[in-house]
Amino acid sequence: MTLRRGEKTTISIQEHMAIDVCPGPIKPIKQISDYFPRFPRGLPTAVSRTDSLQAGGSQASVSPSDPPRDDEEDVDQLFGAYGPSPTRQRQPPPRPGGGKPEEDIDGEGYESDDCTALGTLDFSLLYDQENNALHCTISKAKGLKPMDHNGLADPYVKLHLLPGASKANKLRTKTLRNTLNPTWNETLTYYGITDEDMIRKTLRISVCDEDKFRHNEFIGETRIPLKKLKPNQTKTFSICLEKQLPVDKTEDKSLEERGRILISLKYSSQKQGLLVGIVRCAHLAAMDANGYSDPYVKIYLKPDVDKKSKHKTAVKKKTLNPEFNEEFCYEIKHGDLAKKTLEVTVWDYDIGKSNDFIGGVVLGINAKGERLKHWFDCLKNKDKKIERWHTLTNELPGAVLSD
Repeated sequence: MTLRRGEKTTISIQEHMAIDVCPGPIKPIKQISDYFPRFPRGLPTAVSRTDSLQAGGSQASVSPSDPPRDDEEDVDQLFGAYGPSPTRQRQPPPRPGGGKPEEDIDGEGYESDDCTALGTLDFSLLYDQENNALHCTISKAKGLKPMDHNGLADPYVKLHLLPGASKANKLRTKTLRNTLNPTWNETLTYYGITDEDMIRKTLRISVCDEDKFRHNEFIGETRIPLKKLKPNQTKTFSICLEKQLPVDKTEDKSLEERGRILISLKYSSQKQGLLVGIVRCAHLAAMDANGYSDPYVKIYLKPDVDKKSKHKTAVKKKTLNPEFNEEFCYEIKHGDLAKKTLEVTVWDYDIGKSNDFIGGVVLGINAKGERLKHWFDCLKNKDKKIERWHTLTNELPGAVLSD
């Protein structure tokens, strides 16, 4: 390009920037991870600037054997990036309590000494002794462990009574979406809970994450021995969730139950008969492949010479805690009841094959314990309805050989 006399050379802004900013070879831009050795894992631990700088703010002294370092290398060392010292490496500071360095924590395992790593759960328990009911009010959870890719969870709470079959006594809350601080305020109730249960059973409360496309994931749990509760007094808990605890596989098999049934008895002077009410069942044994049963109840008043004492309730589909609320009447003189026995059996209804026996109970003068007491209380208190829970046994009453 030719210039006229007196004209000055003009330089474009692009050329000017190239001259000022890039006076030499272009170096690769450093990554953020170069200044934070935790990410990615595996980068060597850096030496602090004090290893290469003299104390008192003097300039760095370079030994003849050390290669020269420019200012950018000093910056890298100052921020703890790559480049081990030729003399020694500084170890990462120990964690409080002498544990492993923080870098060794597995994010997937989510291990922490902090009891709130899995979250906390607020709930209350009330044992209604008169109605044989355990009311569990699930209030809220805080700081749950994230389970989904969006950093949140879809939590719900489920309850089990131990020892016992999980399906038979499982209760659960609704699922709340995309939250780590859910508020349920739901009350779940176990019926048929006796004083004996309160002594020997434990309530297991688990918080889980619901997943539509995979198996639901466990977040944390807590266990409350029911003997800690006082009858008719609400006790409130705020507890840190724990990792899943193993279930004792060596539990006494004699503790296994077939379920409970709530029966009402009343001798009506007006009707001159015995009124038998089948109110409900609880924690029935699962007989079908889907983990449930289709239960119904049959009752007999024995001896039954005319074969007319059989009564049946309706079938309740796919449940282990059915409510029947059905009442049957046997016309009989009050004086003859002392010679009678009431047989109650619970069955699982099946289409196209024999129905499955779930469990039974016998009330009468030959019974024992609560079953005998229930019968005598009925005989002594005319026109008074008396309700009692009874434990079903897997022993079929002798006279009932099949459905």
